[in-house]
Amino acid sequence: MAIVYLSLGSNLGDRLGYVQQAASIIGTTNDIQIVSTSSFYETEPWQMDSPNWFVNAIVQISTSLTPEELLIVIKRIEGQLGREQSGVRPYTDRTIDIDILFYDDKIINTADLVIPHRFFHRRACMLVPMLEIAQDFVHPLLRKSVSDLYDELDDPEQVVLYGTRM
Repeated sequence: MAIVYLSLGSNLGDRLGYVQQAASIIGTTNDIQIVSTSSFYETEPWQMDSPNWFVNAIVQISTSLTPEELLIVIKRIEGQLGREQSGVRPYTDRTIDIDILFYDDKIINTADLVIPHRFFHRRACMLVPMLEIAQDFVHPLLRKSVSDLYDELDDPEQVVLYGTRM
């Protein structure tokens, strides 16, 4: 079974509700078991022009799914929760966003899937909740712990504790 870290975020509608629903669906999906969850954090949008702050959390799972199979499950869950895939940059507001941050210590770089998440080390909205559940986890490319990566943030977006764990 692989250990995987997922980032969950929402900045539209019932933000907390969407993150909780996503975690619930993930937890009831075949071949996935939730191992640990972070608290909820409210975070300012990163590299997007929106007044809507996000609610974010990190979920650690154990799964027998391959990274590609897991991506299909994630896209299905996002669709269930009203996520519209624009495929256009810049980032846009969304009901739910689920990202695979890490899949064991695998390094994957395809057109459809990049693991580890390419911006993990630059985003406080991912690093802060990850500190809570896996501060000693070592980034497989950068060879630094989550704690060290957080300490190296140049200009972190604001992150505020929003609620206790799921």
